[in-house]
Amino acid sequence: MDLTVIWAFIIAFAVFAYVVMDGFDLGIGILFPTFRVGKGRNRAMNSIAPVWDGNETWLVLGGGGLFAAFPLAYAVILPATYPLIIAMLLGLVFRGVAFEYRWRDPAHQKFWDAAFFGGSLVAAMSQGMILGALLQGIKIDGRAYAGSWWDWLTPYTFLTGIGTVAGYALLGSTWLIWKLDGGAQAHARYVAFRAGIATIALMGAVSLYNITLNAEYAAHWLTAPQIYWVAPVPIITGLIAVSMLRAITKDRNSKPFWLAIALFLLGMAGLGVTIFPYVVPPGLTIWDAAAPERSQIFMLVGVAITMPLIIAYTVWAYWVFRGKVADEGYH
Repeated sequence: MDLTVIWAFIIAFAVFAYVVMDGFDLGIGILFPTFRVGKGRNRAMNSIAPVWDGNETWLVLGGGGLFAAFPLAYAVILPATYPLIIAMLLGLVFRGVAFEYRWRDPAHQKFWDAAFFGGSLVAAMSQGMILGALLQGIKIDGRAYAGSWWDWLTPYTFLTGIGTVAGYALLGSTWLIWKLDGGAQAHARYVAFRAGIATIALMGAVSLYNITLNAEYAAHWLTAPQIYWVAPVPIITGLIAVSMLRAITKDRNSKPFWLAIALFLLGMAGLGVTIFPYVVPPGLTIWDAAAPERSQIFMLVGVAITMPLIIAYTVWAYWVFRGKVADEGYH
């Protein structure tokens, strides 16, 4: 049993849970200007009101897990992406403040709506660019970051940022298909189909770019015998994408959202195939960056206790608020 691999999967799970759960409420913020002022925006915001702050628990678990289990990776990634992390945190702060003050300060509701949109967009774009900065490689000298303040700013990171924005918009719109009805639901379907097309196209573009980005990435996908193991990933991704677009147009309620999650899961699996065993490409593997074994064991006990509790209260919260959203809130 390799504790380092176990910790890599724990952090990957936490990141995936955050991307899906905070992704759809960031997506609603990104789509906010497309909804009609008044009831349309109120219903969209009410659909995430009971769960949005709990969704960010997974960001804390993922970041804290990286710091605890892979401290060297944490020490390299942060200085390499400081501007993006600062922008992401400020975006999340503005989004959270706008969420609360929008109801308490109706005289400035337009300002808070703009802050909700802007904070969501900046946070999503920053998260996508952080991913791109990691995938394109980070310069390391010994055990420290050796690049400049602006190494993260490239056409590739801009592409991954736009792809993340489109993906979050897809998650947000499919969530609203599930939770709304009437004209608001019809508008969500309209937006979801276009966000789905954009997400699929950008996933394909990033995947092709990855192959040209690094010879080792290309080897993971295009050389035997690896190609026989990884070939099902793009094939299944294509089938899921087609099924999702059909579900959006066929008046399904929850199915588009679950298929969008499946699309993200396959995308993350593809990224795992691309990057493994590196935690900081091109030269820092998960074993190079791992904490001592005794530390990993100690932390694993804590995760074994806390993660089931987090999952349990998350499932309970979503079960309680499982209906459609009316003007005043959940039915």
